[in-house]
Amino acid sequence: MPLFETTELAGESFPRPFAGLDEAGRGCLAGPVVAAAVILPSTYDLPGLTDSKKLTAKHRFELEPLIKAQAVAWGVGVLWPREIDRTDILRASLKAMCLAVDSMKSAPVFLVVDGNQRVPSSIPQVTVVKGDSKVPEISAASILAKTLRDRIMIKLDRKYPGYGFAGHKGYGSQAHMDAIVLLGPCRMHRLTFRGVKPERPSKEQSLCLPGI
Repeated sequence: MPLFETTELAGESFPRPFAGLDEAGRGCLAGPVVAAAVILPSTYDLPGLTDSKKLTAKHRFELEPLIKAQAVAWGVGVLWPREIDRTDILRASLKAMCLAVDSMKSAPVFLVVDGNQRVPSSIPQVTVVKGDSKVPEISAASILAKTLRDRIMIKLDRKYPGYGFAGHKGYGSQAHMDAIVLLGPCRMHRLTFRGVKPERPSKEQSLCLPGI
């Protein structure tokens, strides 16, 4: 049985079929931002379904195939660092959500988006802050986005050794920051992000540099 009512939130009803949207990797220094969209049936059996961040990796990977098997429809969207750097992470995240919706085998009539930013879509929608803990469709989307992104980062760890992508998944851990200093950024790093892009010296520092 579902843990919460799938059609109402704070007294508001969502037209069916509606898709929950969420993303993973927005705050990372490396790797893609991955989004997912999920339409759930009126009844389902997904034990412990909630925000992916509240679940262990083992539980997320156990729920992933169950969500895909029981969902009316689901889709994913992936945007890579070069496009993130060309625009910004917010627009890239919203575009990835649109790609996720476009890849669904059945189109939703309504979107319920995690956060407070609407996606650039003509489909009617509503945003829900902390929706990944409130709306099961968003919870399911958060799990699909997170598990796919983790799998991508494990593969990138083999392609770009030395950065530890399989462990920190691209987030700004101390080990990751140390690797960037030692090796420099690779093609999977977001070059416009603080912690990756070189810091400009202050005016005082510039005056102390040799030859200046």
